[in-house]
Amino acid sequence: MNLLDSWTVGQDKVIRVGAAEAVFASLRNAIEAGKIPVGARLDSEASLAQLYGVSRSMVREALKSCNALGLTATFTGKGTFVIADRVAPDLKLGKYSARDLVEARPHIEVPAAALAAERRTGEDVEALRDILEAMSDEDDLQQWILLNAEFHATIARCSGNGVFVGVLSDIREAMADQSNTLNLVADRRKDSDREHARIFAAIERGSAQEASRAMTRHLHGVECALGSIVPGGES
Repeated sequence: MNLLDSWTVGQDKVIRVGAAEAVFASLRNAIEAGKIPVGARLDSEASLAQLYGVSRSMVREALKSCNALGLTATFTGKGTFVIADRVAPDLKLGKYSARDLVEARPHIEVPAAALAAERRTGEDVEALRDILEAMSDEDDLQQWILLNAEFHATIARCSGNGVFVGVLSDIREAMADQSNTLNLVADRRKDSDREHARIFAAIERGSAQEASRAMTRHLHGVECALGSIVPGGES
């Protein structure tokens, strides 16, 4: 019997809807409860996928969030190891941290939204509308995350400011990792969809002030969600 067998006996295989969320929750609970001790090496993605009855991509996303929370670390050629039994004070999102994004995004995306409202074309509006409609119909978390990144990148392009476009491109991967973790832990999809709709409506109306306000509220919602999952964060 391997390490995971000792605490997964009797567990049901998870269903496809919410599969990554279920795998993540199971791993996180086992780590925080000490059932998988610090220093232990997790089984391979293939073994975990078979254990939970899900695809390897679902396991990969769950492990990515465990890494982001500072519970595990993945080493090329060696595997994923438990490095802590408590969530780290800041999320690790590739070359940037969650704190980096929280501090920087309001200075980038709020003015970008305002400029987008002033400069958007009819084609820009239709592009944003198409993205939002696709997001509202999307059940697959990873596809939703890709669309979310495209929504924010499109607003930057609508602003007509090359610096905003470049910065959003640079932080896009970190934003996707953050979105993945937030949705696995806090399930912010519905809130984000509503906030995105308000941002779009303001841009469509051409109201820079409303677009700025809507983007500010959206980023504040993201910050609060982050605060709810890290030690000492907001409730």
